[in-house]
Amino acid sequence: MRINLKNLTVQVLIAIVIGILIGQFNPAFGVELKVLGDIFVKMIKMVIAPIVFFTIVIGFAGMGDMKKIGRIGGKALLYFEIITTFAMAIGIAVMYIIHPGSGMDTSKVGKSAAEVAKYTKQAAETPHGFVDFIASIIPDNAIGAFTKGEMLPVLFFSILFGLALASLGSKGKPVVELFEKLNDVFFKLVSLIMRFSPFAAGGAMAYTIGKFGIASLFSLGKMMGSVYITMFLFVVVVLGLVGKIYGFSVFNLLKFIKEELLLVLGTSSSESALPRLMQRLEQYGCSKSVVGLVVPTGYSFNLDGTSIYLSMAALFIAQAYGLELSWVQVLTVLGILMLTSKGAAGVTGSGFITLAATLTAIPGTPIPVEGMALLLGVDRFMSEARAITNLIGNSVATVVIAKSEKQFNPQGQSQATAAAEAGQQIAAG
Repeated sequence: MRINLKNLTVQVLIAIVIGILIGQFNPAFGVELKVLGDIFVKMIKMVIAPIVFFTIVIGFAGMGDMKKIGRIGGKALLYFEIITTFAMAIGIAVMYIIHPGSGMDTSKVGKSAAEVAKYTKQAAETPHGFVDFIASIIPDNAIGAFTKGEMLPVLFFSILFGLALASLGSKGKPVVELFEKLNDVFFKLVSLIMRFSPFAAGGAMAYTIGKFGIASLFSLGKMMGSVYITMFLFVVVVLGLVGKIYGFSVFNLLKFIKEELLLVLGTSSSESALPRLMQRLEQYGCSKSVVGLVVPTGYSFNLDGTSIYLSMAALFIAQAYGLELSWVQVLTVLGILMLTSKGAAGVTGSGFITLAATLTAIPGTPIPVEGMALLLGVDRFMSEARAITNLIGNSVATVVIAKSEKQFNPQGQSQATAAAEAGQQIAAG
């Protein structure tokens, strides 16, 4: 069997393996390679806002129906809320079955208090209230939203711009044609940036292993195992059932976006694959307008992996300290997480910041915030599972909304699946 080294999937896989070896046998050098992942993520973030803007504007201008746009948006938000609630509920159920926090040694928590304080400070400075969250969606100025890379304000401005352009009818056609050409340029730019992705994945993995060591994987293995099992069950059972109901195979979809999944595995960031994911979902058969609205919105509202992790982390800390929570307190945690997980969307390190905000916001629930220190060592490893699950969840959501709106091209799905299978045969030689 011959391996095709020109295949991006193969290159990323090889880079990840090399990164693990560098991190294990030369940790100091591995930590320094973090810059490769950081540079790649910054390059991707550089093009996310323009791509989201052009995709939404072109899609809306082509749709031209305000009621249709509102229906798609409302349907997407309802779907997001139902699925993320299921995700958190599954996480809580697994925690009560496995009890990974029971018997943990909490005596060394004080040594990491300074690191935890950093997250609690950021949580205090980040507005998590519903009113604050709604207000943050509206940008002070459009250019500022683009320069800061704030997804929700960019999304809000793009929708308004697209609606205004659609209302112009034939007068707006030259602008739409210009934006289509510019969109092609930005996607070409993404393809150039993607050539750097194997270095980014390898560098990020070398940093993770070099910084925390493979040994840290085993120190909290029960918790990590619980998180990975839960996310696997969520993808296979919940999303698999959703896919079956709407007439598509989640596993075939995963095969089609395998390169994006590997990229997220290496960089621990779902944002790194966002531009390519939008392009791939269009190739899979989803309309541009649905992709442009659902995918960027999902990156803020449909954080399935993050929701699972946050619910499990809160209960893990409670179990580690021997705290028995009543069902009222558990439901309170669930309710607060439904708000805080959205309120911290787009914030760097949002998983830990949101967890800190949740623990401090729970009334009458004595879960000590300093217990977050128990998770510091392995959070990086679990962040990969969170990011991958978020990516899969948003991909499935986009296909579901496209199919429910009859804006899905089955021929595109068939061609995409055939192309993916052909690519696998070429890679295998």
